[in-house]
Amino acid sequence: MKKAAVYLVLLILAISYVINNPLEVETLSKYGSRGQEVINIQTRLKQWGYYKGAIDGIYGPKTVDAVKYFQRKNGLTPDGIAGPATLAKIGLPTSGSGGSSTSSTYESNVNLLARIINGEARGEPYTGQVAVGAVVLNRVKHPSFPNTIAGVIYQPGAFTAVSDGQINAALVETCVRAARDALNGWDPTYGAIYYYNPKTATNKWIRSRPILITIGKHVFCS
Repeated sequence: MKKAAVYLVLLILAISYVINNPLEVETLSKYGSRGQEVINIQTRLKQWGYYKGAIDGIYGPKTVDAVKYFQRKNGLTPDGIAGPATLAKIGLPTSGSGGSSTSSTYESNVNLLARIINGEARGEPYTGQVAVGAVVLNRVKHPSFPNTIAGVIYQPGAFTAVSDGQINAALVETCVRAARDALNGWDPTYGAIYYYNPKTATNKWIRSRPILITIGKHVFCS
């Protein structure tokens, strides 16, 4: 009876440990993987011009090459594996997080938006930082652009900060606040979907866009 009681106590303790310490499942897609997550990766990378193959849910050589290409362009180790860091850059959720998916997605959007603001406008006045975030969000709602924050930011050639790696620079706290303000609805640009620095911009097309407002060194236009 004593042995049975001891085993019962140990069993209860083991069950309690498992309940209070659930295993975290790390999302990981790599060569040979199949399924919805692979479809999501292929769709996002194809939308941004990194992936040229069929969206078939099969993580084959073309998907590996596209992931490596994306990783190289965004300061990640180019191993062709879509681990948590790569998925976060792509803007896809990972499993195993303790919080709600809604909260996790919001914070992910704040971080990504803050990074593009930081890379593009950390030296600008605070309103100008919010304005850059607002342009990203205005593009998300515009039919001519990708419909996610990550999609807009990582669209090839869209932002200099992505091309030159400034998106990975150490975050300035005001840029995080600016990202939250933009996500909460503040748009100082009156709906702008483009902006440029008139002292450095050489593209004639961007200079032909209707100007909505100038904030700091940036001209915001429709």
